[in-house]
Amino acid sequence: MLKVAIIGATGYAGEELIRILLRHPDAEIVHLVAKIEQSCPINDIFPWLKGLLDVECKNEINEEEIAKNSDIIFLALPHRVSMQIAPDFLKLGKRVIDFSADYRLKDVTEYEKWYEVSHNSQEFVKESVYGLCELHRKDIQKARLIANPGCFPTGAILATAPFLKEQLVEPDIILDAKTGVSGAGRKPSTALLFSEVNENFKAYKVCDHQHSPEILQELQAFSKDKLSLIFVPHLVPMNRGILSTLYMKLKKNISVFEAVDVVKKFYQDEPFVRVRPADVFPEIKDVVHSNFCDIGIKIVDKQLIVIAAIDNLVKGAAGQAVQNFNIMFGLDETLGII
Repeated sequence: MLKVAIIGATGYAGEELIRILLRHPDAEIVHLVAKIEQSCPINDIFPWLKGLLDVECKNEINEEEIAKNSDIIFLALPHRVSMQIAPDFLKLGKRVIDFSADYRLKDVTEYEKWYEVSHNSQEFVKESVYGLCELHRKDIQKARLIANPGCFPTGAILATAPFLKEQLVEPDIILDAKTGVSGAGRKPSTALLFSEVNENFKAYKVCDHQHSPEILQELQAFSKDKLSLIFVPHLVPMNRGILSTLYMKLKKNISVFEAVDVVKKFYQDEPFVRVRPADVFPEIKDVVHSNFCDIGIKIVDKQLIVIAAIDNLVKGAAGQAVQNFNIMFGLDETLGII
């Protein structure tokens, strides 16, 4: 039984991680930490855990105690915070899965530009592995530090990579994505109040979202041409889920059936990517509370349209983290997630 610690246990992603790990046959949650006024049983914070988990959630991090009793540390923390904490556990010989963007971007200057802070643990950026399991499984197996992908990048990268790999599309990508409110986290914000979000639908951070360089970094590995990205995210008045629509220009005429075959071949052995038949498109309700990424494809006059649906808290966060955890420890990749 592998001993698990979760730092940041009371956020949406942290809570989802607890939910998944409770049904994992080879994981035991032994340490919980969160930014709370005083330590208390986790089931006082989340009453649904009564009778399921009575571990105390601490309000302070004791690195040595946690490292001594844990096999893996999950950092379900905000950007800019994880890099203050991850190095301590790594130096103590622990393996870390980080939910933040702090170790995703290999170009530290890009990180500092988009997140507006100096990176103070650059020595670990080089060894971090981007934890998109479908693309980096071999590196994940031996990694000490996993940079769990962002929610928007997960769907966008999975939908686009097969076509770039086969050199079927031009290097200019348009991404139009809609997300539920939980993607913004639990931190209070006027813009996320019920009365602000309900009966509303808006674009935000138009061509200025911090996930843009992450998407380009990962997709560039599949393209000989320099890629460009127009990314417009939207906030939808629903709890969870992301629907991403990607537009790419085909370099040559292919049928939608051929396009579907390209994606099916690319993901033929992947347990969490499901490809729809031609002209059949996924919906949020198809993937909510699951670790699946569902993909649908349409072609109109050499315009390739790819639609991907994920649950932002599962495949876009906690589920993908557990998928990484399973790979790192040589377990069945689907344990706890299916």
